[in-house]
Amino acid sequence: MKSFFRLPLVLGALLSASTGAAEVKGLSMQVHELATPFAQVWDRNAGKPDSAFVQDFKTTIASRFPAFYDVQRFGGRRTEAQHDGEIAKARTEFPSMRAAYDRKVARFTQDLPGHIASFRATFPDYAAKTDIWFLHSLGEMDGGTRTFDGKTYFIFGADAMVKYHGDGDEAAFFHHELFHDYHNMNCAKEPVWVGLWNEGLATYVAKRMNPSANNSELLLDIPHNLVADTRKQLGRAFDDLHGKLESEDQTHYAGLFQGRGGDGTGLPARRGCYLGYLVAEEIGKGMSMQQMARLECGAAHKAVVGAVEALRSQQASTGK
Repeated sequence: MKSFFRLPLVLGALLSASTGAAEVKGLSMQVHELATPFAQVWDRNAGKPDSAFVQDFKTTIASRFPAFYDVQRFGGRRTEAQHDGEIAKARTEFPSMRAAYDRKVARFTQDLPGHIASFRATFPDYAAKTDIWFLHSLGEMDGGTRTFDGKTYFIFGADAMVKYHGDGDEAAFFHHELFHDYHNMNCAKEPVWVGLWNEGLATYVAKRMNPSANNSELLLDIPHNLVADTRKQLGRAFDDLHGKLESEDQTHYAGLFQGRGGDGTGLPARRGCYLGYLVAEEIGKGMSMQQMARLECGAAHKAVVGAVEALRSQQASTGK
């Protein structure tokens, strides 16, 4: 039996029970649910060696999404033995997260249609055509897109959602990721300013759609105290950012947007996500979310550079 549901049916049932909700039509997205099978594989291999679990996982789950799970996608950076080790590691770690994982799986199936409906109420032209894969990501990701062999997949990792989000409200997280699926500036290259705008605007939209969302729910607490630690050096952070806006250096990109340091600045890792939010907030003073989302590459570049320069000047004037 295929593990997916067609969103039109689920949304229809949800909306018919929701007072005042607009009807959502024309969705062709499918959701492939591979998170539950991971728990099933774990259960039936209790007491068996790791090799039995790994083989069952590959046969039952990996074979249904080889683009994500096959070791070939790592281009030689990971051997088959190392990949088997990652699968076995996921098995070992699973009991400690099992209860939260089961709750996350149940809420995902229940809540996703409503999150898509509310997103489309804000962005009615969202096509919702990219299939969603909900799975155990072997520690790789909580949510986002991956491109394999020229095809884009929209993936949510239940295990990483548990690790990074706990039991918090996921609405802001889903709206953030749905916005990434919706937003396209058509830029030929991806220097730092593109990542700043992509992440900042997605966070801004998530906050506007969920005003009560806290930093953790907005993914602005990875690493912990990201916002507070960045604000302590906000002037220096904007000075550093200003000099890197046109850079395509992966070290610059990693320091600004990925959860590890090592860029030599002494500034917080992933600070670009918060700085991008401040940039979007600045631009949002004169544009609606819908107008901001529709900015093509050239117009977005002008807006982002202008906002960074304005915010940098503001920090210089306060002496921070």
